[in-house]
Formats: sequence, structure tokens, C-alpha cells
Amino acid sequence: MEQFAASQRKACELVNIARSSFRYRTNPDKDNTLKEKLTQLAHEKPRYGYRRLAVLLRRDGQVVNHKRVFRVYRAAGLSVKRKKRKRLMRIGQPAFTAVRRNQQWAIDFVHDRMANGRTIRVLSVVDTFTRECLALEVDTCLPSQRVTRTLDRVIALRGKPERIRMDNGSELTSRHFLAWGIDQRIELVHIQPGKPIQNAHVESFHGRLRDECLNTQWFKNLWHARRQIAAWRDEFNHQRPHSSLNYRTPNEFAQACLAAITSFVTQ
Repeated sequence: MEQFAASQRKACELVNIARSSFRYRTNPDKDNTLKEKLTQLAHEKPRYGYRRLAVLLRRDGQVVNHKRVFRVYRAAGLSVKRKKRKRLMRIGQPAFTAVRRNQQWAIDFVHDRMANGRTIRVLSVVDTFTRECLALEVDTCLPSQRVTRTLDRVIALRGKPERIRMDNGSELTSRHFLAWGIDQRIELVHIQPGKPIQNAHVESFHGRLRDECLNTQWFKNLWHARRQIAAWRDEFNHQRPHSSLNYRTPNEFAQACLAAITSFVTQ
């Protein structure tokens, strides 16, 4: 240590500078061997980062500091190129309150599992004004073509909605589904990603569906699941009192609204 201090004093005297201004001079050539080895390993393992490459160097018997490896790794331009995740951006829309039947439907999916371990999906279609459950389609897979067939079946029985509110699932943002909405002249309203509260009617319905049906049933197979869920849908529409409808059933509320419209038209 004393010898090093003496060499520092001598160096400062030779260049006529203050000892406090004397700085260590880097030697870039000392990293050449490490750089070559890192480059070789990076070409063999192109998706490895500097931490994994440092482990490989240590396995080869080289004693390296991870900070030094990171510095040489970055300087050599070996950083792994990562694709930036594309995030869906949708502009929020004001809350919409339906004031008549078929003005707005809400659709979404809910999942459950059968006794054999297979997952089932349930497509729910709800009228946000009358609170009627228009369809509960059950299967192990529900692609966009199956969704549009279900909606076509409901439309044939009930009429066409003015708008449908939904989330951003792949089935509901596919080209097939968007083209179907244009052909049917139905406004497709997608909520903002990560904000299910914007589709609160169907989320509330799913809470009742899971609490009163899915969590209380043990589905033996797909046929049994379809039968039990269809029976619960019939009970929901015709027997279950709904608090937001003054404890009337959705079917009773829909019939009362239809009668009021008919009476108004005839007067």
C-alpha cells in the first residue's frame, strides 16, 4: 500500500498536477477476452440475458463479477431484443341506461369445471332493461361463429337489439363478429380493458349464476351441465324475484312494460 502511494506521489510530481486530481486510467483492452467469450455464448444462446450468461461463464471456471459482465454485455450490444407488448386502447364512454326492451343487450362469458376436470364456458346474453336472461349457451369451446349463431337464434325469437355491450375477448373482437355486427346494423360497444364494471349488468348476473347454480351443482358431463343451467335460466326469468324490478320476475316486468306500451298505442 505504501509502495502504491509512493508511486502516485511520483507520478503527480512528474506531470506537475495535484495529487487530489490524479485519477485512475482505464484499460479497455482487459475486457477483450470477456467480450469475445460473451459474444460467443450470446450467439449460441441468443435468448439468454447477461445473468444466465454469467452463470455459464462461472461454469467454465471464470471468476467474473455480474456488474462487469453487465457492462461488457451492454457495450457489446448483446442485449436481448424484447417485443413491446401491444396494449388495447379504448376511449371510455358515458354510462348508458336502457329505457326500453331490446335497446341494449349485454354479453359475456363465465367458466366452470365438470366432474371429469374439463372446463366449460357459458355465454350469457342479458337484456339490460328487463333483466331477462335471453340465452345461456354452454360448451367446452365457444368461438365467434358459435356466438353469432346464438345471437341469431335469440334475434329470430325476440327481435334485434339496437346495441350490444361486451368486453374485449378474442371471440368478441374477431373479424367475423365485427362483420356480423355491421351486417345486422347493431352497434357493438366494447368496454375499456380491465374495467368490467362498465358491463355491470352482466357481471351482476354472473354473480347470481355462479352463486345459485354453478357453485351448488356438480356437473357430471356436458349434457348434465346444459340441462341444469337451462333449468336455472327458466327459474331466473319466471320465478326468481329481482330486487331492482321491485321484486318482480324479469318476465313479469317485461310483460308489464309491453302491456303499458300497447295501452299507450291504442289510446
